[in-house]
Amino acid sequence: MFLRLTQIRLFLHEDEILLKEKAADYLKIEPGNISSFEIVRKSLDSRQKNKINYVYTLKIEVADDAALNIDDNDVHIKIIKESEVLQFPKLKAEKRPVIVGMGPAGLFAALRLTEYGLKPLILERGKEIKERVKDVEHFWKERVLNEESNVQFGEGGAGTFSDGKLTTRVDDPRISYILQSFVDAGAESKILYEAKPHIGTDRLRSVVISLRKLLLERESEIRFNSKVTGFTQHKGKIESIIVNDREEISSDHFILAIGHSARDTYEALHQTGVDVASKSFAIGVRVEHPQSMIDKIQYGDCTGHPRLPAADYMVTHNLKDKGRSAYSFCMCPGGLVVNASSEPGRLVINGMSLSKRDSGYANSALIVTVTPEDFGDGPLSSIAFQRRWEEAAFKSGGSNYNAPAQNLMAFIGEGKTLPLNRSSYLPALTQADLDQCLPDYVIDTLRSAIPVFGRKMKGFISKEATLIGVETRTSAPVRITRGLDFQSTRVAGLYPCGEGAGYAGGIMSSALDGIKVADAIAGSLKG
Repeated sequence: MFLRLTQIRLFLHEDEILLKEKAADYLKIEPGNISSFEIVRKSLDSRQKNKINYVYTLKIEVADDAALNIDDNDVHIKIIKESEVLQFPKLKAEKRPVIVGMGPAGLFAALRLTEYGLKPLILERGKEIKERVKDVEHFWKERVLNEESNVQFGEGGAGTFSDGKLTTRVDDPRISYILQSFVDAGAESKILYEAKPHIGTDRLRSVVISLRKLLLERESEIRFNSKVTGFTQHKGKIESIIVNDREEISSDHFILAIGHSARDTYEALHQTGVDVASKSFAIGVRVEHPQSMIDKIQYGDCTGHPRLPAADYMVTHNLKDKGRSAYSFCMCPGGLVVNASSEPGRLVINGMSLSKRDSGYANSALIVTVTPEDFGDGPLSSIAFQRRWEEAAFKSGGSNYNAPAQNLMAFIGEGKTLPLNRSSYLPALTQADLDQCLPDYVIDTLRSAIPVFGRKMKGFISKEATLIGVETRTSAPVRITRGLDFQSTRVAGLYPCGEGAGYAGGIMSSALDGIKVADAIAGSLKG
């Protein structure tokens, strides 16, 4: 018999070897009656700084003859059944599906299609990871931007240069499929149960390479340096795509997983008659602290304990009188602030962490939502809005990919002469007035919210904290509308997918959306 047992707690001085004994104590049976157990979920409870503990959910196999006396009202014990093994019928298509983009959505759409026996063609405008990493590192050091091989474009998508966060609030059984696929490709098994799983950009790269090899073993075709530059349609259906302005490829199923920064592709889609609409997103800055400072705020006297990870945080504040809110986003413990530009003369930043999260710095976006009321409801007005502020940041930084920055206390008016702190950002920071890099209403909202964050997290406001601008690529600025069949509402045969289509945000939800689209295509092929 299998049981799910929740709310088993271990304090920092207790080893996980005690889990079996604690589970047996809770069930009032001998430890020998538990034949096996696995950790289903593990989360950190640091609300009481003097009683920090890990909270576990366990799946336990109990001997059939164990004298169990389960109280039906005990919400922490549940009898469970073994999961059914997924079955995929083998399908055939007259023309192989084509996937545009090799980020999480495109990768998992391809993986899922191969489960059905299909052999998709995957087109990626950027380079494979090893070459892409060289181009990005060259850019960070020498300030020479490759427009097709950068933090936004290339194998693995924008997530390849991120924290590798796998946290999601989506409740879908296919999430387990995604996590297990990552583990099978080389990720640590702890991502299957951690409440805030992450891989880290360094390990994520090797995982993506393993997924690529798996796709090739399943006879998929992958082409790098293959940019979609146009579309042809006939009687309301996409017939083919144009690659690198010269090659025409036809299919009955085009999965569009282009990521949130493929602005030229959005423009080509609009010109083709595909329904593209501006949508709300968020912009702001990155705040960077010494990681030790955030650890002290979150862990108190337990700071430095070997069983505690680099601390993270989440803050939010709603300004009802202004009708806006500011909040933290994509917090990177032990991380780096990175230049994520993809267009010359425009500067955008992001956060990234390696698997060990040991950079010594903590950073998080502090952002404010903007809507079509702020930038106009034209189909591409949101992109023009992003570009305007990225250009302003580029100029404020010195027009050389330095990032404009300001001491946090100086920004809120508590120390105008305070200098910049040391930073993880490459190539360098430039002292600047961030008021020149963002709209007035975003600046005002941040200035109102930061003191509130400081009251919630005593020590957050410090002369050791730095604000770095600007962050504009928090999510797609447009949505490519689609119907219940996952096809574009105006042009059949086109399946907008993932974050770039406006239907996901982050690695997990993007991967899940790719799977949903692949399942929809499989359903249509089954009739």
